[in-house]
Parts: sequence; C-alpha cells; structure tokens
Amino acid sequence: MDEWSVKRSQELVRIIEHFTKHDGTHETQIPALRFIRTSRLSEPVYSVYEPSLCIVAQGSKVVILGQESYRYDPSSYLTASVHLPITGQVIEAAQAAPYLSLQLQFDMNQILDVIQASEPVLASQRDPGRGLVVSRMSDTLLDAVLRLVKLLEAPQDIPVLAPYAIREIIYRVLQNESNAALKQFALIGSHAQRIAKVVERMNRDFAFPLRVDELAAEARMSTSSFYDYFKEVTGMSPIQYQKQIRLQEARRLLLTDTIEAGEAAFRVGYESPSHFSREYARMFGLPPIRDIQRLRETLTLKG
Repeated sequence: MDEWSVKRSQELVRIIEHFTKHDGTHETQIPALRFIRTSRLSEPVYSVYEPSLCIVAQGSKVVILGQESYRYDPSSYLTASVHLPITGQVIEAAQAAPYLSLQLQFDMNQILDVIQASEPVLASQRDPGRGLVVSRMSDTLLDAVLRLVKLLEAPQDIPVLAPYAIREIIYRVLQNESNAALKQFALIGSHAQRIAKVVERMNRDFAFPLRVDELAAEARMSTSSFYDYFKEVTGMSPIQYQKQIRLQEARRLLLTDTIEAGEAAFRVGYESPSHFSREYARMFGLPPIRDIQRLRETLTLKG
C-alpha cells in the first residue's frame, strides 16, 4: 500500500472513530450507512446480511456462509447481493486499535440504474454466482467511500450529495470483475434476480411450510434447476436456508421477548418443541434456555 493509500485508510479510520465513541452498531445521518465498532474479539454472531457493501477500516473479520468462510480486512471488501444468513466473527480487534467497519445498504434499483447508464445491454446472461463475494479494495473505491463518509462532517450536504456518492460507489464496485454476478441480481428476468425474489419471500414467510416445487414455479424454473441455482447463490439448500432463518429469529425472540422456548418454536414454524431444541443446540451449541442465559451473562459482563 503506497503512502497516499495509507493516508486515505487512516482518514477513514479517523472518521469512523469520531462517530463511534463506544462499541456497537451506530446508525448515521446517511440512512443507508452504518458504522460498527468493537474493541475486543467477538464470539460467532449469527445474523442476516442484506444486500450491502461491507468495508473494514481497521481489524479483520471472518464471515461463514454455509460451509464456506470469507475473511476481509482493510485490503478487501465484501458485497452481499441477497439476504443471506451468516455467521460473523471479529478476529482482529483491541482497545488501542478497535475493529472499525462500515456497511452501506443498497437496493437493486440503484444497481440497475447504474448498469443502464454505464452499459445499456450486457452481452450475455451469466449464471448467478455466489451471493457473497470478497474483492480486493481499489484506490478509486476507497476514494468514493471517503467522499460519502466525509459528508457526515457537513450534514447539510447529505441530501444533495449522498445519492451521487452512493451511485459512484456502486459504479466502482461493478467495475470489479469479481462482482460481475452482482449485475445479474439487478437485471429483471435474470436467473439471479428470480432467485433473489424467492429469497426475499423466504425471509418474509419463513414460518410457513417450505414447498420447493412452489418456489421453483415462482422463479419460473424446473425444480432441479431452481435447487441448483439456489444453492449456487446461497451456498446451501432451500431447507438449510429456511432452518437458519428460523433458528436465528427464534434466538432473537428468546433474547428480546422473554418467551418460552416452545412459544418461540411455534412462532418460527416448528411443530415439535423437541425437534426445535435439537436443531437449535446443533446450530448454537447449547439448548435454547442455556444459550440465552449465556448470552445474557455475556451482555451483562460487557455492559
């Protein structure tokens, strides 16, 4: 990394530190932009990534999707093209040098708008590719990101200039060949876009029984083609995907709503509490009640 790149990276660290005085996730005055800060290594955190760009300014993180792991740090960045249930873990952080990152959410209309302006017709329709990609950071992308976050220091400029800064960021991301699949998720009628629509529905209707043939019909694909494309995008089968979404939502309910495990199981679509408890323990390492007790003790110690 040359001296100018180092200075830009240091500037990004400075701005994020300024707007994150304590550990946690911090919303900003730019609605699509949030900052994350943590001064210690984290346990695995289960969450759902929405379509977004994730950049680490300081420290490093590992994200697990299905059976695959993705590590990114200030030399790289991560893009998520669809809603994906992941396991994330900060693996480099300290009090003196906390983990600092940003997440910029976007929607497919923004991406499609940039595609139409820069390349009206794609030569061919590609297969979707994985919905999670780690790419090497470029100077042009880092410059565009800095222009966006600097607007937080002049909030009166945000309504006018932020949309243009975000548009440039999307353009720079799409310029990277490793993000070619991202274009497909925005193109109406493409295989990727149809899978993305089904994924949205599964995130919304996760408590209902899963019928792969119905999802395939909605995507206008044969059942076998749908299954293959879905696994290519998400790294897991439709049943595995639904299971992760259900269990993550059940964990959130148990932690925030103080309900019984059986009630949480019912709310997320399980008919058998014992089946729910077995799958919960397999995913999180402990049965529901013990896991929630551990989480609350951890949060109390951090507080």
